[in-house]
Amino acid sequence: MALSHESDITSAPRSRLKRLGALAASATFAAGMLVAALASASVPAEASPGTPSPAVASPNGRGDAVLNLFQWTWNSVAAECKRTIGPAGFGYVQVSPPQESIQGTAWWTSYQPVSYKIESKLGSRADFQNMVSACKDAGVGVIADTVINHMAGADTGSGAGTGGTNYSVDSFPGVPYGYNDFNDCRANISNYGDRYNVQNCRLSSLQDLRTSSDYVRGKIAGYMNDLLSMGVAGFRIDAAKHIPASDLAAIKAKLSNPDVYWVQEVIGAGGEPIQPSEYVGSGDVHEFNYGRELKSRFDGQIKDLRSIGDNKLPSDKAGVFVDNHDTERNGETMNYKWGAKYKLANAFMLSWPYGSPSVYSGYTWDNKDAGAPGASAASVPDANCADTAWVCTQRWTEITGMVGFHNAVAGTSVTNWWDDGNNHIAYGRGDRGYVTINNSASAVTRTYQTSLPAGTYCDVVASKDCSKTYTVSAAGSFQATVPAYGALALDVKHLSGGGVPTDPTDPADPDSTTVFYSTGKQWNAYNVHYQVGSGAWTSVPGASMMPACTGWVSKKIDADATITAAFNNGAGTWDNNGGKNYVLTGAAVAVSDGKVTAGDPCDDGSTPPAETQDDAAFSVNASTVWGQSVYVVGSIPALGNWAPASGVRLSAATYPVWKATIDLPAGTSFEYKYVKRDANGNTVWEGGSNRTATVGSNGAVTLNDSWR
Repeated sequence: MALSHESDITSAPRSRLKRLGALAASATFAAGMLVAALASASVPAEASPGTPSPAVASPNGRGDAVLNLFQWTWNSVAAECKRTIGPAGFGYVQVSPPQESIQGTAWWTSYQPVSYKIESKLGSRADFQNMVSACKDAGVGVIADTVINHMAGADTGSGAGTGGTNYSVDSFPGVPYGYNDFNDCRANISNYGDRYNVQNCRLSSLQDLRTSSDYVRGKIAGYMNDLLSMGVAGFRIDAAKHIPASDLAAIKAKLSNPDVYWVQEVIGAGGEPIQPSEYVGSGDVHEFNYGRELKSRFDGQIKDLRSIGDNKLPSDKAGVFVDNHDTERNGETMNYKWGAKYKLANAFMLSWPYGSPSVYSGYTWDNKDAGAPGASAASVPDANCADTAWVCTQRWTEITGMVGFHNAVAGTSVTNWWDDGNNHIAYGRGDRGYVTINNSASAVTRTYQTSLPAGTYCDVVASKDCSKTYTVSAAGSFQATVPAYGALALDVKHLSGGGVPTDPTDPADPDSTTVFYSTGKQWNAYNVHYQVGSGAWTSVPGASMMPACTGWVSKKIDADATITAAFNNGAGTWDNNGGKNYVLTGAAVAVSDGKVTAGDPCDDGSTPPAETQDDAAFSVNASTVWGQSVYVVGSIPALGNWAPASGVRLSAATYPVWKATIDLPAGTSFEYKYVKRDANGNTVWEGGSNRTATVGSNGAVTLNDSWR
């Protein structure tokens, strides 16, 4: 018979979490850097975690959890920050290397720099800047994966990078780097027991930079300062183990913000001369043994997870993960192919007070070298979570729920530990949360003892809408059946009947972008022809734009992804950005003289008067299935000229009643119908004849309909 253990664990609160959260609160993204200094390694800050003040609210709060979006384009990240990452409560998003690299379809080509230009397979400099700004608006800081140990491999010979820069062995004129800027060892690393060999020779033919050189340090710091000036909140230092810790400290000292957050990739192994602990003086370090132990425990017994922080880096210096882009492929850790156990491991990481957690989101693969779905030698398509080739971990109910749990219990210790001596564990986070994990093939029913206040709590693992609840008694106990390979989690921020989050990733919850266009061209009419994400383009000439203020017209576009657009006068004259089209995202964006800027050019800071005219209010009672949205389409350009993809998307905020309000001139007569559409463009039209309406002389019409 297995032994049971029930006790309190007095783990120290995570000062690392507090420091990163405090940085988020005082971040000045527009200036391109964090202005609050990290506390020294010897005396970590003990202030309460700060909370950004984003334009996108989060029902899950805001914390230090990082989402690692591997090989997502900048446009995709920008849209996801607004749609999912910000509302879910992530504090940061880690993106793939932004610098120019060699061409090729394999994912690792992004890790072979050609220059420090921000022109990669994942987007242009303008795209990157737009992403940083969009994520900032959603309360999310961007952490850039930074490749500074090496340049492209000697085995690649010569060629042109993703930004068109030519290069050859020992010659990178885009920086510039020449022969003397690389270490003297021209052979591959052959002995990981020899410090010099590891830090001066080539890692898999990659040309090893002479980071002891002040010139090289200056070039690297210049690249990182450029990213800081664009608003980047921190860095992941790739292959840090192959750079002496003193060289990294010297590079960091040259940054415009030498206290900026960074986390270093130092893969520790027993018996080797280079250890992760050497690097904590300049920042955080990835604790690879954490991910390795998660794999071992979930493949064996999870009862010993209570000691997972033992014999590892200090919690306030450790970056932890279940997997990353390397370890998911080399078998070092778990990965998405582990199914339910993978979700349980992420749930544990987000609920346990050790390290700064990073959730990984990549794509499916069989070939370990395969690039992102649809990747070519010089570009990567936008990520598409409707395509099962993309894993999209951040949209899973379990992940969204546990990010909220993580934020709700921040700063608390572990209490009320219990295990069955095998694969069922449970523990509290003081009086703020409680979680239980069942890593066995059978459901388990038992009574759990917590330190939670009495009340009815939402199980944030089971659902996003509080459809599954548990009632904790005045004595702090509750009974539950935990499914096989399942978990449940309760926290004081998610109570039934109060504090219940809406689903931040519900496709039926529309986002919108108001597009402004300058009238400087003095056209007789202005139209915006566009597509949302990888969806269908509107019918030419597109949607009519209406006067917004002196010098500007506008159109509100319902979009949960990046908008690609061109403008025209309806008579054959186009502005398509020189054939490249415009990439638009954010709550408001303005286009003038070929330039895109964030914000509303008509906002002078004053309170606008209540609108009394030009409002056509649509309302329809319509039931939908998961993934469907309701649109109104009709006979006029503002309603898409009967093209469903160009219609007006209605809000589900008062479901099952869907609503939208648009501007139409007084006296406008039109026909219309409602349609239901899903993310794949599948369309269901309502029955009956076309509906008809006319905007009144006061510029208003109110339509209250029911689906038929």
